[in-house]
Amino acid sequence: MTIDFNKMGGLVPAIIQDANTMNVLMLGYMNEEAYQNTMETGHVTFWSRTRQTLWTKGETSGHYLNLVSMQVDCDNDTLLVKVHPVGPTCHKGTDTCWGETNEASPLLFLAELQDFINLRKQKMPEGSYTTSLFNKGINKIAQKVGEEALETVIEATNGTSENLICEASDLIYHLIVMLAEKGLRIENIATELRHRHNPEWDKKRREAKANGTMK
Repeated sequence: MTIDFNKMGGLVPAIIQDANTMNVLMLGYMNEEAYQNTMETGHVTFWSRTRQTLWTKGETSGHYLNLVSMQVDCDNDTLLVKVHPVGPTCHKGTDTCWGETNEASPLLFLAELQDFINLRKQKMPEGSYTTSLFNKGINKIAQKVGEEALETVIEATNGTSENLICEASDLIYHLIVMLAEKGLRIENIATELRHRHNPEWDKKRREAKANGTMK
């Protein structure tokens, strides 16, 4: 990785991002020494422009920024630093320097669940329910998705909101298992839905239907 420390008088901006939540936590500056110290210790270190000295985030508070990865931008003069923060990042006690709460969107867990299910498919550990589904094959998995869909509909029409959430969760889980069996991911569905959200999609769909070319 080549970093141009000379362009701005020896300093480069370092955007700090939580590797899990993907939220931006703060902005600091690094010189070459701060960069080297970060890489060697695994704790993000900056150059203080006010005190004119190195400072490792958390060295007095214990609220370290544990390094996960570091990337440089296309101009080689700005860093994107992904971290696992220990405690609040801001010196004022907030999670971020913008006063925001550093919480992950629950939707991000769907990708994490997909990764977990894919790992089950790869390793097939004994005693795992997910493994048992993969062992039964696509027909049984698809049947299970149908069963869970029916139970979800029943709860939606005649059940409680609490039970509906439980049944819908079972449905989504088994759907991801089916996608994994077919070599697909939940993100493929999200991409398709985003594509359909474009007003042009429905226009082209109607045109294809009118022309008899709709698949």
